[in-house]
Amino acid sequence: MAEVKLNSVRKIYPNGAEAVTPSSFHIQDGEFVVLVGPSGCGKSTLLRMIAGLEEITEGELMIGDRVVNHTDPADRDIAMVFQNYALYPHMTVKKNIAYGLKNRKTPGDEIERKVAEAAQMLNLGDYLDRKPSQLSGGQRQRVAMGRAIVRDPALFLFDEPLSNLDAKLRNQMRIEIKALQRRLGVTSIYVTHDQVEAMTMADRIIVLNGGRIEQIGSPSEIYHNPTSTFVASFMGAPPMNLLDARIADGTVQLDGGAHVAAAPNGKTGPVTLGIRPEDVKLDAAGALHFDIDLIEELGAHRLLHGKVAGQPFTTHLLKDVTVEPGRHGVRIDPSKLCLFDTTGSRL
Repeated sequence: MAEVKLNSVRKIYPNGAEAVTPSSFHIQDGEFVVLVGPSGCGKSTLLRMIAGLEEITEGELMIGDRVVNHTDPADRDIAMVFQNYALYPHMTVKKNIAYGLKNRKTPGDEIERKVAEAAQMLNLGDYLDRKPSQLSGGQRQRVAMGRAIVRDPALFLFDEPLSNLDAKLRNQMRIEIKALQRRLGVTSIYVTHDQVEAMTMADRIIVLNGGRIEQIGSPSEIYHNPTSTFVASFMGAPPMNLLDARIADGTVQLDGGAHVAAAPNGKTGPVTLGIRPEDVKLDAAGALHFDIDLIEELGAHRLLHGKVAGQPFTTHLLKDVTVEPGRHGVRIDPSKLCLFDTTGSRL
């Protein structure tokens, strides 16, 4: 196992495009960290630099106590699990798992032992003699993980490993990967564009946007205390409601003059008000008017979609509460409000 330290690591391509701005963070030994963000945000580039598949333009990368900027991927003591499984179609499951060990000239009895242990851990014991074409998507992903596990690496790198699976299987594999990482205790870095994967799997999340780090924190910190409107809107399903507002006369006001909360001392002018859907309650005596256009049934709860002060708005409602489309009063918990300035940064 190993710590990972990035000190102002930067990536600029020959055409001058800056894929990753100077980025610094420290991943603890045994920690599961998720890099999350939209397509093109630099998360896979960052992972590939850690793996040694992309050159580092500037900065310093350490794995354990070694600076590895110019170390070959094979010598970094890492194992990588890819989106497309990267299995050899002509080999059996057993040979796919053992392939890396065989190339390293590992003794045969040790290969047998490690493959058997990985197969038992991943419930692949009945499939060792099958070819990849005879397996489901989830089973193929387990084989790819088994190939990584038998190497006993210091660091696991996952590059969107579940994006090819259907929704039900993704849910199952998320639980399996997290449980496996906990059991092995191996430091892991996981790249995804799916914020649900990030929230449910990570010890800490690194949110990236446009090649730079927006926020680093635990899932709870990222969700409840976003540092920017980007994080607020990207993390959460449904995302945080963001409303144009302004601070005047010591209060936060929406269009139409509705007073929402007391304002921070010394602040005036336009702001963005953020509130999570579950922190809004229907209340006939509420100061805000919510015009409900659509009710989304999700079994255990409902999502109500409409507008507040003429702006898109969503609330969360338990299944046993009856409501119809139309105008309703709502009450917002002032302690759960987030305020952002005109640059999108948290006040």
